[in-house]
Amino acid sequence: MEERKILYSAIQPTNNLTIGNLIGAIKNWTNLQNDYDCYFAIANMHAITVRQVPADLRQTTLSMLALYLACGIDPEKCVMYVQSHVPAHAELCWVLNTFTYVGEMERMTQFKDKSARHAENINMGLMDYPVLMAADILLYQTDVVPVGLDQRQHVEISRDIAQRFNNIYSPTFKIPEALYMKVGAKINDLLDPSKKMSKSAENPNGVIYLSDDKDTVIRKFKRAVTDSGSEIKYDPEAKPGVSNLLTIYSVFTGKTIAEAEADFAGKGYGDFKLAVGEAVADKLTPIQKEQARLLADKSYLEGVLRSGAERASRTANRTLSKVYKKIGFYQL
Repeated sequence: MEERKILYSAIQPTNNLTIGNLIGAIKNWTNLQNDYDCYFAIANMHAITVRQVPADLRQTTLSMLALYLACGIDPEKCVMYVQSHVPAHAELCWVLNTFTYVGEMERMTQFKDKSARHAENINMGLMDYPVLMAADILLYQTDVVPVGLDQRQHVEISRDIAQRFNNIYSPTFKIPEALYMKVGAKINDLLDPSKKMSKSAENPNGVIYLSDDKDTVIRKFKRAVTDSGSEIKYDPEAKPGVSNLLTIYSVFTGKTIAEAEADFAGKGYGDFKLAVGEAVADKLTPIQKEQARLLADKSYLEGVLRSGAERASRTANRTLSKVYKKIGFYQL
């Protein structure tokens, strides 16, 4: 029997996750867990590169776990854990810092973007973010990392660091590959279709949060930007607003883009936007109910995290021990 490949992914437990996160990451995870040995982390160490309210961070950590479970991620099939519960992440990050160059970090798009947005707090964690991400990935001898196109740089720098280490000390890390999700990989803002839908968007009306109730979802879609002309067809260049809505409708109904276009042939933008909103709300409501049920059972959630941390630590510590031996750290 062929050995299954290892997949790693993580999301920060901050702000409100959006349907972009659901489509681009979590929904794919529920399918990927059947084909790969998956490690899914709640990346709270990454989260503190921006100031957090401690009580909120603790709460959103549990909320995110409950959301993963509510969306169908199975703790029996994959390893779900909190990043800070596995100290090897921080330990490997320190080692990898010595194989990473300042110029590489300064060129990272995310560092430039976050520095611009948080000019009052340009800390070393912001710059070092990609090295911690490399440690996250390399600790588990990861084969594939599911990413959107905007995360490609992080996988590339992880590959560069791993190859650099392997060239100096002999093969130690697997060289990870990016796994690009095809359908719905990029969901754009409803009010500005030229921008990706972001949980940190300045105007929340362009963003559908996973916690939005049905009335809010419908209201936001009714306000969504469309394009000149009345035809509902997929053309990202000429009709970015309509194309974004067709993508969302396609993913939430399971229909192809062509089938979605056929559904709205001869119909107006008003009917179209309402139908997209209802399709999204119909999928979000049961997830929200299940998340609330799980959050009421804190002992169960903590049991999942405890088991996940133990399983993640076994794999991570094997890699870390190998690294420490290669670089000459004296181990007891």
